[in-house]
Amino acid sequence: MDSKALQTQITEASKVVGTTWPLYAFVTSNPLSGYEASSFREACENAFTKMGNLAYPDASFFKSAIDKGYLTEADFKNLLLDHHVSEDLSAFFEELDHLKTKLQLNPTHKVDQLLVKWLSAFLDEGVAAWDMPNKQKGFYQAWKSLAIYDKDLNMPRGKSLPESSLEVITELTAELSQNEQKALFESYFAALPGWVGFIKYRIQQSPWQETYPLHLEDYIAVRLLISKGLGFPLSPSEVKPDHQLEMLKVLDKALSQIEQSWQSNLLSSLSLSDKPEVKKVRPDAQLVFCIDTRSELIRRNIEVKGNYQTYGYAGFFGIAMDYEVPFSGLIKKSCPPILDSAYRVTEAEKATASGKDELEKQYRQKKFKTYFLNRMKNLLPSAFGFVEGAGLVYLYQLLKRSFNLSKNEIDSQTPSSLETVCETDIKTAEGNESLPLEEQTLIVKSAFDLMGWKTFAPLVVFSGHGSHTTNNPFASSLDCGACAASPGRHNARMIARLANSEAVKTQLKEKHDLEIPEDTLFLAAEHNTTTEEITLFDADAPETFRAQIDQLKADLYSAQETATAERLGESQSLDKAILKATDWSETRPEWGLAKNAGFIIGSRDLTQHVDLDGECFLHSYNWEADPEGEALNAILNGPMVVTQWINNHYYFSTVDNLTYGGGSKITHNVVGKFGVVQGNGGDLKFGLPLQSVNMSDEENYHQPQRLSVFVHAPKARLDQLLTSNPHLQQLIENRWIHLLVIDPTAHNQVYRYQKDLNWQEVEAVTEMA
Repeated sequence: MDSKALQTQITEASKVVGTTWPLYAFVTSNPLSGYEASSFREACENAFTKMGNLAYPDASFFKSAIDKGYLTEADFKNLLLDHHVSEDLSAFFEELDHLKTKLQLNPTHKVDQLLVKWLSAFLDEGVAAWDMPNKQKGFYQAWKSLAIYDKDLNMPRGKSLPESSLEVITELTAELSQNEQKALFESYFAALPGWVGFIKYRIQQSPWQETYPLHLEDYIAVRLLISKGLGFPLSPSEVKPDHQLEMLKVLDKALSQIEQSWQSNLLSSLSLSDKPEVKKVRPDAQLVFCIDTRSELIRRNIEVKGNYQTYGYAGFFGIAMDYEVPFSGLIKKSCPPILDSAYRVTEAEKATASGKDELEKQYRQKKFKTYFLNRMKNLLPSAFGFVEGAGLVYLYQLLKRSFNLSKNEIDSQTPSSLETVCETDIKTAEGNESLPLEEQTLIVKSAFDLMGWKTFAPLVVFSGHGSHTTNNPFASSLDCGACAASPGRHNARMIARLANSEAVKTQLKEKHDLEIPEDTLFLAAEHNTTTEEITLFDADAPETFRAQIDQLKADLYSAQETATAERLGESQSLDKAILKATDWSETRPEWGLAKNAGFIIGSRDLTQHVDLDGECFLHSYNWEADPEGEALNAILNGPMVVTQWINNHYYFSTVDNLTYGGGSKITHNVVGKFGVVQGNGGDLKFGLPLQSVNMSDEENYHQPQRLSVFVHAPKARLDQLLTSNPHLQQLIENRWIHLLVIDPTAHNQVYRYQKDLNWQEVEAVTEMA
């Protein structure tokens, strides 16, 4: 096999694992995304046969579903009989639990242990005081130059290793057929999916890859040589027991029935009247939140505080941008990972403001302090002396954090200081040209179109969101998924600035027949999802709006109090929420997007008076304002795909936290600044920690089920969009997503998508136990 064909074989085999995003940009994604061209069941079967894990919920999940009425024992027993699996439900559940436990054994532990040691050294991003030699030559060459000094590897003395990694693979797999070779590669990738996923991330988009290259063939070559040195067989092993595959089919069908019951249950709570309430009074404010499931709680609590309307829109607000962090030159993606960044947003000093120099000085002092302390702790010559000498200072910090004396520190994390002296500036992706006025106008118009806006309140607030926590390596996983695990405040400030631009307003009126009232002011804000606080960025607001803004701030504070009380279910809830954000030992500062199960695309009339318990993403959409379906097409291809990735990330982290999740936070160790391992080694964790999805080691908080998407639009419009989007249709027909339409042209009758543009009528049911 020539080198090009071999690399193609390697790339195909790598689909067995997903992408591992670094801690500083912990994007939620589907770990089995390489199999999305196959059905969900086939992907789970592949995971079972190639990775050796069970990608379905355990017995307790199905038992709970039976108790809640989402599935009957009789239905489950019929599935068992249909697939000739068992005649006894209890025996089946016992076998399922046994299978889960058995699959956790690792026969290649010794190989993994040695390989992880070398990967950790090579991939380090600044923790180690001394770099691994020859890193600039690439992983295989660097390892090759040092391997003979590692006695654990048992490398032959006096015998030179092949010149390149492809030569190693060609030589050591010459006896295998192409199918056997691919199966071997898959098993090698599946052995350390976290580390391999991080290699894939580096290859795709990390600047570290340019300086210190590591390719998939390097990983395979080194693993082959280590396996040979330790005497492990260089042949693939793949087990496909028919009985166990039939068990998976039973689980897949049972899961589908549970999901359909959940869908019917949700529909029974929605306002499906085909005569929505007519709102004639102009609202005092319109607030736009991210579609994130955590927004639903705060939206309900704001709407009852005054004459306010809330909307849902993907939290990057339609700006596919990178954000240049002030004073550092660091570029961070701030839009969905599935999009290429078209713009770069920077911070420019306001002409009327002073204080940027002082702010920059504070940032640099903080950066140096962090750098100095980390170097002193990590440098071998100074580590012991520094720790002993600084002991009293660290003791004070330890006591302060342990006895909740640091709750006011959250104030220092709010971004208002930057906003008072700087303003956002949008440029082309390269960051060297200003964005044409027409493009600025289209960004704003697109936002209005997707939400179906025609009228505007005196105050219109775009609220991004972020999460403030302490001592949390997974902090970025709680930020905005639509902003590539960054806070959404930068996008919010940018769209508010564009919407306030007189030039943009003129273009909207003259070229798009969209007039914004003179008494409308656009503001940016940030929703802290840990404390429910909403910070308005109103430093530039005209004094004529001051009374209205002050009233809104008072109502937002009141909404924060009632929202935290509802979420935490106890008195003094606001103080408790702040303590959760600042407590260094808190493993569950908030639940993130746990419990997500549905995505509702439609007007607020459907959900306004419903407590959705944080289970649904909410995207505003007015089907009557979108006759050609352009806005809906954008929502389906953008936000819906992102929410599917989020849903899959939570699903797989729950059903198999050991393989797909992050394990327990309590025994995490950060490695190389980019990831965590459990204890002192092992695979790089690429999913959510146990504490993010479970109430305890045994009890789930997140209920693992696939995303159910409800679209309020004519069924014929969905047919048209699916026909013109074959990839989207494939994703739905392969059951990665359940699609339901609430058809306003048929008295809001609900239909569930089947296959080949066929739909099935769905009836809502009364709420279950």
